[in-house]
Amino acid sequence: MARRRVGYHTEVDESVQTPVAPAADPAPRSGIGAVFARYRRAWLIAAGALVFVLLGSGAVFAGTQTGAAEPAAASVVASPAAAPSPTPTIDPARPVPAEGTTASRLRTCSVAGLAADTRLADFQAHVVNASTGEVLFDRGGSTASRTASVMKVLTSAAALNVLGSDYRATTRVVKGAEPGQVVLVGGGDLTLSRLPTGQEPFYTGAAHLDDLATQTMVAWAADPSNPPITSLVLDASYFSGPDWDEGWARTELGLGSMPEITALMVDGDRNDPTRSTSARSEDPIARAGQAFADALGGGLSISSATAPAGTAQLGAVQSAPVSTLIQQSLIVSDNTIAEMLARLVAIEHGAGNSFSALQQGIVGGLAAYGIDTTGMIIKDGSGLSPHNAVSPAYLTALFIKVNAREGNLGVLFDGLPIAGGPGGSLSYNDRFAGANAAADGAVFAKTGWIDTGYTLAGVIRAADGTPLTFAIYAISNVAIGNVSSSAKIAIDTLATGFFHCGDNLSNN
Repeated sequence: MARRRVGYHTEVDESVQTPVAPAADPAPRSGIGAVFARYRRAWLIAAGALVFVLLGSGAVFAGTQTGAAEPAAASVVASPAAAPSPTPTIDPARPVPAEGTTASRLRTCSVAGLAADTRLADFQAHVVNASTGEVLFDRGGSTASRTASVMKVLTSAAALNVLGSDYRATTRVVKGAEPGQVVLVGGGDLTLSRLPTGQEPFYTGAAHLDDLATQTMVAWAADPSNPPITSLVLDASYFSGPDWDEGWARTELGLGSMPEITALMVDGDRNDPTRSTSARSEDPIARAGQAFADALGGGLSISSATAPAGTAQLGAVQSAPVSTLIQQSLIVSDNTIAEMLARLVAIEHGAGNSFSALQQGIVGGLAAYGIDTTGMIIKDGSGLSPHNAVSPAYLTALFIKVNAREGNLGVLFDGLPIAGGPGGSLSYNDRFAGANAAADGAVFAKTGWIDTGYTLAGVIRAADGTPLTFAIYAISNVAIGNVSSSAKIAIDTLATGFFHCGDNLSNN
């Protein structure tokens, strides 16, 4: 393969296959002519370059003469006009994110082993960093399921929004339609006590029936034209029936966990007004009526009817404010107050005054918090019904607001039981015991229990300082049946795992 010189570069001539000897020069030359003849090609190239330089210089010189009045150019060589940039074409089949996504940090603290505990039955859980809103752990978090007594959190939140923290339920006495007749009008205060004033019932700060009786007799005696009081009418029409939800086991009445829900009753209809758990009667209205008749001196005929419109009021007493009622309901999981609040919320919201109004009333009452309630089912205010359905993710979102004490929600936070606390449903000796005591004082949560499930939801102040909101459901399906009480231990152990992991909690 031959090589030849072209200008200043060596070029390979691919067309030359066989070297050929050059023809002999017939006569040698001398002088410049000889040099030119010998290097003829190089001279021609050099001459061409010289002509180009001279022509270029002339062009620049001419420019300086004809363009003297113009601004000096920024560059000797003019830049060509920029062509417009083509508009990018976006494939409609390929969505373009509005902004770049940020990768989540790699978290390494796993609770997978704890979550696999079979005592958790059909397990669901959701955990969120309350400061950032990032979901750290999710097992069926978006599926609405039975809540047990965690439902009281929703009832309380709705009450704080619809009723306000200062709302009080009022029980009144008015004149009846007949001479010598008074009407006791229930206003939905299920905490009203038949114990004498000065003797504290289970519901601390409750109104007393004897106070109402005293007001009634003083007002009655102030009108000399009034005959003696001879009859008492009981008006419980503020709530409508049925008085017992179809999903509740009737045994709860005798066990002392739930009364019939009526607008007129005393001491949550307990046999013993001083105890949290005490058997309830079959007729709470009659019990309240008899107690009031006795406080008026006894010997009265008692009947039930609606109070006549526009008659004079003889007396009134009020319950403790909603802020107090919520804390009393949450700390020991009192069903009676929860049902009282739920019904008052439905009435104030304009949904109605029966169990069937609770869906619209409570869900409507929660709307102000701006959290999606799709799929939520509300059958009662206490959570005793197995037909309630709320997702764990809804609870973690609500607890972010509770933890931040938005609006009146600080009242709700202050009523939550505390692991290892001085009282409440997380202070019992079967909760956060043994190694789980590491989370004592750091778990603020509402407990829940029905035959078919155990639940726990609230706020954890994690060991690394991260505030976590969480919800854990250990519920049964048809095949499993009732859930063992040992589920509480498994739930506490998992919550303690969340406490130890904090923001390093892994979803794997």
